Amino acid sequence: MGDVAVGARSGHGGEEDRGHPVEAAAPAADGASTSESDYAATEDGAVTDERHDDQRPGSGGGAGDGTPPPPGPAKKQRSFWKELPILIGIALVLALLIKTFLVQAFSIPSASMQNTLTEGDRVLVDKLTPWFGSEPDRGEVVVFHDPDNWLAGEPTPDPNALQTFLSWIGLMPSAEEKDLIKRVIGVGGDTVECQGTGPVKVNGKALNEPYVYPGNTPCSVDDQGGQFNVTVPEGYIWVMGDHRQNSRDSRYNTADKHNGMVPVDEVIGRAIFVAWPVTRWHTLPVPDTFDQAGLNDQAAAARLLSTAPQGAALVAAVPLVLWRRRRTTAARQH
Repeated sequence: MGDVAVGARSGHGGEEDRGHPVEAAAPAADGASTSESDYAATEDGAVTDERHDDQRPGSGGGAGDGTPPPPGPAKKQRSFWKELPILIGIALVLALLIKTFLVQAFSIPSASMQNTLTEGDRVLVDKLTPWFGSEPDRGEVVVFHDPDNWLAGEPTPDPNALQTFLSWIGLMPSAEEKDLIKRVIGVGGDTVECQGTGPVKVNGKALNEPYVYPGNTPCSVDDQGGQFNVTVPEGYIWVMGDHRQNSRDSRYNTADKHNGMVPVDEVIGRAIFVAWPVTRWHTLPVPDTFDQAGLNDQAAAARLLSTAPQGAALVAAVPLVLWRRRRTTAARQH
């Protein structure tokens, strides 16, 4: 006798067999019971399950009768006013991180960099690359701390509480920090000079300076620093404003403790973009004149000469050390 009972007896049963109730299926080998409504035989005798998913044991409804489970309690959404302080706190932290490690905004307070930068411009300064050892290069516009009282006599602004807060998070320049912005003309090892009305020469190569303010000469004919011939020591830069006749830069501070040079350690970063006003949006690339061939030759030679005494001393010390070691060894053997 098979596992599945047939709904009506077939064969030669006659009329008396019709209409009889369906017999229950014999128990399966594993103890589970099935019925004809649950299964249908295929043509090759295989048995397939035709029950709907919602009728199978363990599926769907919470009560096992095909009904869906009751919905759980709805999660209450946090009020916007409760989330607002968290959002503000996150924004402040991000602003401080950006100001400290990535980019900071600075305001241009004077005309010393016209027409590249005009009074009231806001520039974005890259503070990230110096963290990876990058140093200022010729032609870059850089912001740096006052190296030795260059801003003496300049009026100090008196910010209100809002301006102080905005400067603290980096959205406004700080009124307490005395910073300057100029163009790097010479780096460590360079010889920078200018005689008469120019041109400015770096390592003997004349600079073509289209960024100089219209009507200005590359250097001034005066007794206060307009004429110069200097060699920049390692770890320093020589800076000049683009408005040459209206800029108190390295030329006019040669009497300070750095001889007019700016220590690289005082450089905050390179100005890369004018962000405000929108009508003056532009980048601040390095002019092509600083890429001319041969500009680095003398600087490289100067660096080699500066390290030559130390190298010579090291070479001279080696035979002396060997000689002393031989004498010490011979004395111990006797």
